[in-house]
Amino acid sequence: MKMGKVTVKFGTSGWRAVMCDEFTFENVRLVTQAIADYLAAHGQGQEPRGVVVGYDNRFMGERFAKVAASVLAANNIPAKLTDRSVPTPVLAFDILENGWDGALNFTASHNPPHYNGLKFSPSWGGPALPETTSEIERRANKLIASGSYKDCDFDQAFGSGLISSHNPRPAYLERLRGLVDLELIGSAGLKFALDPLYGTSVGYLDTLLEETGCDVRVIHENPDPTFGGRPPEPSEEYIPELIALVRDDDSYALGLSTDGDADRFGIVDRGGKFIEPNYFLALLFDYLVRERGIKGGVGRSVATSHLIDAVAADLGRKVFETPVGFKFIGELISRDELVMGGEESAGLSIRGHVPEKDGILACLLAAEMVAKRGKSLTEQLDELYARVGMHLTRRENFRLTAAQEVALPERLAAPPKAVGGVAVVEVVTVDGTKLLLEDSSWLLVRKSGTEPVVRLYGEAAGEKALENVLEAGRRWLLG
Repeated sequence: MKMGKVTVKFGTSGWRAVMCDEFTFENVRLVTQAIADYLAAHGQGQEPRGVVVGYDNRFMGERFAKVAASVLAANNIPAKLTDRSVPTPVLAFDILENGWDGALNFTASHNPPHYNGLKFSPSWGGPALPETTSEIERRANKLIASGSYKDCDFDQAFGSGLISSHNPRPAYLERLRGLVDLELIGSAGLKFALDPLYGTSVGYLDTLLEETGCDVRVIHENPDPTFGGRPPEPSEEYIPELIALVRDDDSYALGLSTDGDADRFGIVDRGGKFIEPNYFLALLFDYLVRERGIKGGVGRSVATSHLIDAVAADLGRKVFETPVGFKFIGELISRDELVMGGEESAGLSIRGHVPEKDGILACLLAAEMVAKRGKSLTEQLDELYARVGMHLTRRENFRLTAAQEVALPERLAAPPKAVGGVAVVEVVTVDGTKLLLEDSSWLLVRKSGTEPVVRLYGEAAGEKALENVLEAGRRWLLG
């Protein structure tokens, strides 16, 4: 939808844009009004129960949250404004715990510090599905044409009780105490290094691990709107200090990291080895079934490693493949169909928890796995490969030229019959174009929903085979 030269579009996880350029107070008011109108239209005549409003540690996050709360209050929707910056999974849990109509969270997650974002989560606790965000966009288009929204004085609304301060932290911490065996972690006497990347997991992940009595060291724990000058993304590229800390001190069992709003995870194994999220998802699924006996299938996005599929086949469990975006996996979790669901971009949740990514839970479960099995994650992964076969996965990002952008739809519409000399046996168009090959390797091309790039994914049983797949993919994508 357009505001002058500005376009606001909900991607795979809300609306994200550059602050002061597209992400402005005025645009936030208009989008919040559209959300308020959406809630009124779907409230079935009932009195609003309230919307929780949170924010991460980005510049002006609390101010944006107050602006949104004022618009909600002007629409007679009670706004529960969090008393500090808050992780996204905490808001998801809070919706379900208190029966709110939804949540607004001001976060750009792992994006660079000059971005901010607005994420709407409806009453079922997961990220809004496309039909919801599409309706909000349509409503916002009409508002932009008129330039109108409701607003009120924040202090007056706070005094009247329409806006109130809210602390969701204690109930969420108690929930995780019931999901993770903290006593087991404590009895193992492990040592952990934590890197919250200046984000919102401070006071959550560190608090719970410290409760176990384990030795815990935290770096980058102070709130910093610049995130140290890097994107707050817990990928291997952006956590060099954590990797070095664990590599140089072999007393650390794990290094654990979360992104800016703590819905993504990063895990560093003993000796400083970064564990790719794709592989951790398969390890965790295997652990939850074998050690805990949890019933159900497993959900993964179309871009996620088929190592999960190999584990599912070994365990006799069903695999659900979804488009990219945790909202689709969250919907399956909310229906209680999965042991766990995850995606290659380091997001997961498990049965009985929120239908939203939870990086805090992921890190705690990694600690439990090491404590329970008495082996490093690398050793556990080697054992898993020995049982179900090796799967190597890699993703590459490309910014296309104008000519390549024009040619892309035609290329995707006519995929090759073979990739790297291996026959294509099936074309999957759940999200992007995915080619399944005769030797069980695969290739996927899709446009990102959060960044202006095209992503190329490949998987094969060995490094040389993987490079062959990706090289063929580059030729197909780029011409």
